[in-house]
Amino acid sequence: MQNELPPEPGAAPLSLRATPSAEDIRAQLNRIITSPEFPPTGRGAAFLTYVIEETLAGRADRIKGYSVAVEVFKRDAGFTQDDPVVRIEAGRLRRILERYYLIAGHGDPIRIDIPKGGYVPVISWLDPSPDTRSVEAAKGGDGSTAAWRSRLFRRRWLILAPVVFAAVGILFFLQLSLFPSVGGPVSDEPTLAIAPFANLGGGPSAETYALGLTEEMLTALPRFKEIRVFGRETSKSLSPEIAISLVRNELGARFLLGGGVRVSGNLVRVTARLLDTQTGEILWSQIYDNDIQTRDQFAIQSDIANQVASAIAQPYGIMAQADAANPPPDDLGIQACMLAFYGYRAELSAERHAAVRDCLETAVASHPTFATAWAMLSMVYLDESRFKFNTRHDASTPIERSLQAARRAVQQDVNNTRGLQALMTALFFSNQVPEALKVGEQALSINPNDTELLGEFGTRVAMSGQWRRGADLLDRALVLNPGGGGYYHGTRALAAYMLNDTETALTEIKNADLQKFPLYHAVAAVIYVNAGVTDEARREATLFNNLRPDFIPNIVAELKSRNFRPADRARLIADIRKAGLPAVDEVEASMVLPADSSAIQPR
Repeated sequence: MQNELPPEPGAAPLSLRATPSAEDIRAQLNRIITSPEFPPTGRGAAFLTYVIEETLAGRADRIKGYSVAVEVFKRDAGFTQDDPVVRIEAGRLRRILERYYLIAGHGDPIRIDIPKGGYVPVISWLDPSPDTRSVEAAKGGDGSTAAWRSRLFRRRWLILAPVVFAAVGILFFLQLSLFPSVGGPVSDEPTLAIAPFANLGGGPSAETYALGLTEEMLTALPRFKEIRVFGRETSKSLSPEIAISLVRNELGARFLLGGGVRVSGNLVRVTARLLDTQTGEILWSQIYDNDIQTRDQFAIQSDIANQVASAIAQPYGIMAQADAANPPPDDLGIQACMLAFYGYRAELSAERHAAVRDCLETAVASHPTFATAWAMLSMVYLDESRFKFNTRHDASTPIERSLQAARRAVQQDVNNTRGLQALMTALFFSNQVPEALKVGEQALSINPNDTELLGEFGTRVAMSGQWRRGADLLDRALVLNPGGGGYYHGTRALAAYMLNDTETALTEIKNADLQKFPLYHAVAAVIYVNAGVTDEARREATLFNNLRPDFIPNIVAELKSRNFRPADRARLIADIRKAGLPAVDEVEASMVLPADSSAIQPR
């Protein structure tokens, strides 16, 4: 054939070349795993030894993900492919081998690889092979073999170059077409991996705390449904010192939570940090100190895990802020919609409402089983009624659509906190208060640290007449998440007003600062009247009336639709009148002629 390559001078035919013996292979395995370039920690050595020995024993066909997981990583018989431990460790081992042969093993006689797509090793002689070296020795190193190799390389390159360039072009096209996002798979919702907390000193006691704390984190964080948390098996497969690039490339996780535990005398110190795997930046870190004589181990672990979860996983927490700081451009994906939803909740404006509603409707159309998106859409639908934002005149009312979407969310996931929150709120505005508060209690038992839920539930509890308990729930939400929605500061201000706590009412209404939200100005007006700040009260009342001119003529119905008690309604109406608005009280409202009665019906 024209492209047939010439045989190497003096070389034996390829079919007669000896393959590495078992002794040679085991010697090479020992060189690799004892090399300074091979990490002494982790299961890499056990992994590589297992696949080599199985291959030498003639059982290469048995080397599967399941057998590796059971034999090397000691998983039980219930192991499933949802546990990525083998895939993660195989990727790590491939990179270790590549580095080894670039540095310490570049002159080794045998190469061991584990090609992607499986776990069966490929074992081969590295050039120069034993046969080639014997030929070179016989030639006395006169350079003839080197010259032959140079000619051979040039001929091979001339033959293969067009094929290589074509293959590179095809692969580049496929990468752009099928895998436009470089750097590992990324899901819609923010993804979090939890590395085991490290024992930083203190012996078995610190190790016990570290193990328990990792377990508590794995329980507390998945309660937040806006994020995806890799489970226990994945966490166990990681090391406390895992490289963030591995978390990003192998798991596709945007965030990594890790830390350590140190015990000294009666003090246990826990450090925790959240890293962005895209940039390597430490987004958040915290130190927690506890006295192990005054508090038991379980209480300490649970408390710290809840504090960490509240700080990083809240709708307005560290992970959400990091995502919001780098939103995907013109992206109508679910994550973009969720970020837009919380941005809307922080501002409560009609302008944002319309865009978020459209985005969420598109999202649930393409992802009809995503419970959190249905829950958010339920709350957005409800705002058409309670806030009069972009009200549609469909066959069904906004409250009916809100209830339907909330029930769809709970149907998809009965433990979805946001779904239960949406159902609670929709029931509340359907005048089913006991049922609404019961659902709220259920949601709170599932995730007592979700500040979005705490704020909404506290608001519903307060407006139903339990102002003290509602204020306590709102305080807890704001302590756990000071960056939370201004809406809850506003409701906390209203609760303080009802509890005759003027100082807190003034502080909280200023913290709310929801200038585009009409009801903010109404609450501000009654607070300022009650505090004797008349000019401010009248200014806020005027702003409110300009934004919602329909509210004052229907004030009784509006307050009833929010389930205020009669005494609370009377107080609010009296103070809004003091602020200068012509609000009628309930006695006056009952005297309105039947022809005009439609103006005061709840909507």
